[in-house]
Amino acid sequence: MQRIIVGVSGASGAPYGVRLLELLASRGDVETHLIVSRAGEKTVFQETGLKLADLKEKATFIHSVDAIGASVASGSFLAHGMVIAPCSVHTMSAIASGNTSNLLTRAADVNLKERRPLILMVRESPFHLGHLRTMAALAEMGAIIAPPLPAFYHRPKSVDEIVTHSAQRVMDLLGLPLDEAARWSGE
Repeated sequence: MQRIIVGVSGASGAPYGVRLLELLASRGDVETHLIVSRAGEKTVFQETGLKLADLKEKATFIHSVDAIGASVASGSFLAHGMVIAPCSVHTMSAIASGNTSNLLTRAADVNLKERRPLILMVRESPFHLGHLRTMAALAEMGAIIAPPLPAFYHRPKSVDEIVTHSAQRVMDLLGLPLDEAARWSGE
């Protein structure tokens, strides 16, 4: 059983986090640990109509963002990796500066220090130089910066197909590929 920590912050793009939880659950061999920031909870409701209770049904475990002593706050908690989908610039900046004042940023910090995959689906546009420098610093620390940028070679017919494709790419980055993922097969 693979353990994946999924964070949802307050950036626009909540459907990415929801779809990622669904894809992880579809595998049957993944245990998910969900952390939703307070702003993330509001954004999830605004963008999807889902409440925190609805997300609890999609995750194996859910941890309060204030539960700084939760299992996922320790390096001894053996996780396969962590994804923050979407990742706000606020959360990204806190992680880069080592600000571990809540469980979301603490768990991310632990994944970095333990050299486990930390994937940040940064949702902002355009980026200014400070954003880019922060992303570069995080990449130097070992984080994977994976903004959810759509591909069109698979000819998506809906927003859901675009969201799903980005979430499937994150599954690849976690080493948990799905057979049904659309892949470029050449010309």
